[in-house]
Amino acid sequence: MLIPVRPIPATLTLATLIPRKKVRPVPSEFVLKGGRVLDSTGERFEDIAIRDGEIVGVGPDLSSSTVVDVSGCVVAPGLVDLHTHLREPGKEEAETIESGSRAAALGGYTAVVAMPNTTPAIDCASVVRDVYELGSRALCEVAVAGAITVNRSGDALSPMAEMAALGVKIFTDDGAGVQDDRLMRRALEYAAGLGVTLAQHCEVASLSEGTCMHEGEVSARLGLAGQPAEAEELMVMRDIALARLTGARMHFLHLSTAGSVAMVAAAKASGLPITCEAAPHHFTLTDECCASFDPVFKVHPPLRTRHDVEAVKAGLRSGSIDAIATDHAPHPAQEKERPFDQAPPGMLGLEYALALALTELDMPLADVLARLSWQPAAIAGLGSRHGCVIAAASPANLMVFNPEETWTIDATGGASRSSNVPYVGREVRGKVRHTLRDGVFMVRDGVAQL
Repeated sequence: MLIPVRPIPATLTLATLIPRKKVRPVPSEFVLKGGRVLDSTGERFEDIAIRDGEIVGVGPDLSSSTVVDVSGCVVAPGLVDLHTHLREPGKEEAETIESGSRAAALGGYTAVVAMPNTTPAIDCASVVRDVYELGSRALCEVAVAGAITVNRSGDALSPMAEMAALGVKIFTDDGAGVQDDRLMRRALEYAAGLGVTLAQHCEVASLSEGTCMHEGEVSARLGLAGQPAEAEELMVMRDIALARLTGARMHFLHLSTAGSVAMVAAAKASGLPITCEAAPHHFTLTDECCASFDPVFKVHPPLRTRHDVEAVKAGLRSGSIDAIATDHAPHPAQEKERPFDQAPPGMLGLEYALALALTELDMPLADVLARLSWQPAAIAGLGSRHGCVIAAASPANLMVFNPEETWTIDATGGASRSSNVPYVGREVRGKVRHTLRDGVFMVRDGVAQL
């Protein structure tokens, strides 16, 4: 028998946004004028009229008493991140839901999926409720991923039905793969009955334990313990087989190897209900970065070879990789500055993902936005509110960015409480100008408004 749970609203309204400081007055009715509109239906030059949080008109020469000039910019559905570590509850020194959502909004995101690697883990209804409550004060919508197993320990299934009743649509033990084959099969069968998606961090512990980077020529030269590509690929292979057996939806987190990309592409081609994502660091950085012994380059799965990077890029271009997800993983300086083999893995990504994708990926702009917006929105079950076609009666969850503006990534970490940025000094292209959530400027002229 399920324990009764208090329902959580499917949509967070403007009334639930509690400002942390005074908000610049914003009219309830205005027009975004002169922009290039780009969504899943294509692109066109049109104005967008917004009233009371909703798009009320799209077309040429729209007028209003308040006009926001977006000439030279692209107006697109807000980005959606499938993989964000907000750290709260329990590790607020690294990040809070507020600070993480501020970074997300500055990066063009109107929704993020909060991973359950918290203290306590998001493995029961009460913690889900707590995170939703904290998220009601965020600058973007905070969807919640629940843990597959209790405390993410891999021993017993979590009460997924109770969390699903609160609106949780994705479950993962991210940070650790579910090692027990029988338990993973049971989890997939349970998920199929609930209509939710399991997302796997593919890492066979017996091959990855004690490692700190990719196993190969570079690790041998540096004398650091390496994790072979097979640690990821064996679990990808197993879970493809289990998805075939159970018919359950399966999402693969942060694929990093050429072999993983190839297996998932083949599985999708055979008709299995599988999706996957890649993180910006896995298409921009290689294991050679670790030669500096700078722990900012330590991440799990680890940075791979140039061959793997090119395979990830090719998978994004072909569409066999569905989404770009940041795996935004903040850590306080005192932890990240430990020796390389002792430092925690993880990098910041929310404020840099769009620009890195535009700079590094040889893809049409529409395809880049598909991987960052409407495709992850669909995977997360957020497609009715985010990544929507820009048309009358659609929610005004939008971002406006200049695709040609260049800027240099610095070491501050932006809005995050942490500063573990691996891209310092890199010149990138594409800058977010405005981010609107339910028609309210969360970011205006590049400045967070709450």
